[in-house]
Amino acid sequence: MASVKDSSQTLRLNIITKDKEEEVKIWECDDYPGESPDMASVELAGSSQTLGLNVTINDEQKEDIGESADHGETSNSSDQVETFPASGKKHQEGSKAKGSRHCPHCEESFPFPSYLERHLRKHSGEKPYSCSVCGRSFSQLSGLNVHQRTHTGEKPHRCPHCEESFPFPSYLERHLRKHSGEKPYSCSVCGMSFSQLSGLNVHQRTHTGEKPHHCPHCEKSFPFPSYLERHLRKHSGEKPYCCSDCGKCFTTSSHLTSHRRVHTGEKPYSCSDCGKSFPFPSYLERHLRKHANHCVI
Repeated sequence: MASVKDSSQTLRLNIITKDKEEEVKIWECDDYPGESPDMASVELAGSSQTLGLNVTINDEQKEDIGESADHGETSNSSDQVETFPASGKKHQEGSKAKGSRHCPHCEESFPFPSYLERHLRKHSGEKPYSCSVCGRSFSQLSGLNVHQRTHTGEKPHRCPHCEESFPFPSYLERHLRKHSGEKPYSCSVCGMSFSQLSGLNVHQRTHTGEKPHHCPHCEKSFPFPSYLERHLRKHSGEKPYCCSDCGKCFTTSSHLTSHRRVHTGEKPYSCSDCGKSFPFPSYLERHLRKHANHCVI
């Protein structure tokens, strides 16, 4: 029987057995009629309340519970239990450190066997949790639970500034930068800033000349996926952008935009010498040659 002076504090119970440490919750109750032999209790000093501990112990384990985490086996045959307030953080940390489990493959250590078991999967590559929809496997159950949102469409993370919601916290964090204007990723060459690290990585190819996206039909390569996608239409003949006025189709949206000026009459390219305007850059370039020829004469 263990007693605690302050009954206002929440109690936890650590049972140290020979091979593992279990943390048992304590339930508060008013009465336990017909208390069974495996029901232990902790009385609160100065209080009429009793905290009931429903602890189930195998016969083989009863002999081992006399072991404490730091003193080894004791001669006392009674069960050794340790109670402490939940607010006693330092005491808990000390207890965990004494019973820490070390990884045999690296220098990390863990307070509970389950933590170590989860960590060991990083070394072994074991992924025991599989998605029933697509078969993708994960080392942790939490990873599987998060992944399943891609199938269910669940989006529990909501933006406080607009109506958008996201399946993952990282997606929400990235979205919030649109509202704040934050661009924490800067190019070390030109100083251009980006809201996403992926945006910076792609931008840096303009400086390095890297072209990781290769055409499977010819020897050309491109710095960005969109450039490769556009190039592939030359091989396939695909023209997904069609004019709603005349039905003419184009391989890129920019070509469709330029073509529509034929119907709208828009002329955004102006000559700085005479003010004449043109619908296409090539028309302006041809016009400027006339001014150049007059200057030579």
